[in-house]
Amino acid sequence: MPHSLHARSDRRAAPPAPRLGRRRRRSLGAQLVGGALWAIAGLCVAGYATSLLVPLYFQLHDQRLLIVTSGSMSPYFDAGDAVVMRQITEPSQLRVGQVASFWPPGSDSLVTHRIVALKMLPVLQQDTASGRMVPTLDPATGKAAERPYIFTKGDANDAQDPDATPLSRVRGVILGVHPQWGAVLGWAHSSAGRLVMLAPPLAILAGMELTSVLGARRERRTRVVPATERRDLDGLLD
Repeated sequence: MPHSLHARSDRRAAPPAPRLGRRRRRSLGAQLVGGALWAIAGLCVAGYATSLLVPLYFQLHDQRLLIVTSGSMSPYFDAGDAVVMRQITEPSQLRVGQVASFWPPGSDSLVTHRIVALKMLPVLQQDTASGRMVPTLDPATGKAAERPYIFTKGDANDAQDPDATPLSRVRGVILGVHPQWGAVLGWAHSSAGRLVMLAPPLAILAGMELTSVLGARRERRTRVVPATERRDLDGLLD
């Protein structure tokens, strides 16, 4: 009789070996899936961080990145490119042939065109009696006051820009061009871009947290089974 009980006990002890192998395979698969998910999350976060740090880098060097939205300066740069702009404060910083960013008179849209001429022109004001535009006199000299203007033209345009632009409306000059940076940065800062780059890491973190909680509960339940089996075996041996 003890011999048969011993044999029964051996038959109970044999099955755990294949279960252990399956657990190892599941553990390896879970590690590979977890590593892949972490890599995806890391790439998304790194991409979003880069879209923020690149403009910040230029700002720290007193420069700005501007996204090109038209082809008026082709082939120097095209829509979707990004240009590096440096702010100017004095007429001496401007030269014919430079590409400048400015607000044309009467417009709030920034334009980036090449300077074709620099001139000092009288400052005009409207005469209240006649309604005509007349030169403004300098109180110190009694002569007509003048200020610097730039005349501009897009490289791809046939005609020069219609209005001269005063220096006060010139934002800066272009130092360099980065092809297609504008398209990438514009997408990254859009609602769709932020959703694509930030939603996957958040979803992955939430999924991993949920999997961890469910795994912990499952592990607590499986710990009770071996104890029950031992009690049953002890009852048979008694």
